[in-house]
This record gives sequence, C-alpha cells and structure tokens, in this order.
Amino acid sequence: EVGKVGVTPVERWEIEQALRETETDVLSKVRSVAELARIRERATATGRTAVFANGCFDILHVGHVVLLQKARSFGDMLIVGLNSDASIRRLKGPERPILRGEERALMLSALSWVDHIVFFDDDTPIDLIERLLPDVLVKGADYANKAVVGREIVEGRGGRVELVPLRPEISTSSIVDRIRQAEEGGELPSR
Repeated sequence: EVGKVGVTPVERWEIEQALRETETDVLSKVRSVAELARIRERATATGRTAVFANGCFDILHVGHVVLLQKARSFGDMLIVGLNSDASIRRLKGPERPILRGEERALMLSALSWVDHIVFFDDDTPIDLIERLLPDVLVKGADYANKAVVGREIVEGRGGRVELVPLRPEISTSSIVDRIRQAEEGGELPSR
C-alpha cells in the first residue's frame, strides 16, 4: 500500500517498493550496486534521506537488530552493505562466516526497517559509499576512537556520521564462544 496525505503524485519507486514488500521472496531486498545507485538517485531527487550501515551480520543477534533499527530512524531509507563470505573469511578467519551470505541476507530481509541490501566483496565498503553517496553513515559506537570508513565522503557532501551505542556483552564471537563452552562443559555458561 502506498499512501500520502493530500494530493501528491506517487513516485514509481514508491510503487515498486510497495510491491516488493508484498512479494513472498524475502530476498527481494537484495540489490545490485547499479540498481541501488538508480534507487538512490531517485530518492535524492524526491528529498528522501538515505542511511547506510554495513557489517558481516553473521549470526544475527539483538545488538545487530538494535543498531539497524536505530539506523533506520536517521532517515527515510536504510541500505545495508553486507560483507560477502570471502570478505568475512579474510577479515575474521577461515572458520567464518558461520552463516552463508544468502542466509544472512534472508534474515536481514525479514527486518521491516531494512529497505535494501547489497553485498560487497572488499574488506571495507568504501567503494559502495563512493557510489551510493548516503546522507547518513551509521556505525556502532565502538568506532568512536577509530576511523570510520567513508566519513570524509559523507561529511564532505554535507551528510553526517551517527555512532549507535552497542550492547558490548553481545557479539557473534561471544555467542560462538558460549556455544563452544557449552559443548565442552555440558552446560551453557551465563553472561
């Protein structure tokens, strides 16, 4: 359903998005970079704010969900850059990812506040950020003392970087460690 207050024309992208939301294929949110660049151009032309967040999202957990929900609140459209399996192996080691890219994308697609997902094979999303030119770049607050990849690009265009508070007790690595401990000791350790 597409609705607007008053007499306002409905844009083609709004109709397409409404139709996608009714599709049964939850992977319909996965886009190519070229598709997203076109969507982003149309969004800019109509004054919509694009938000970009990225990560591995391997074993989706409450920390990821909170970050993405907050990210969406910063604008009209949330684009999630998702590290490819090869990228995760380079960054995290040969035992990762735990879930394949398609599985991770499927879970992210189920979140209503995620509008679009795009895979990237590089170690950082800098090329995506340069191509999509988001208005808002979101990272976890653990980046407060680190260089946020793409900050210069976004802020150089008048955009902003938002750092979202994290749940430090929850991470994919800590979940994996707890499972391993439970397997070795027979009971699940408390957090």
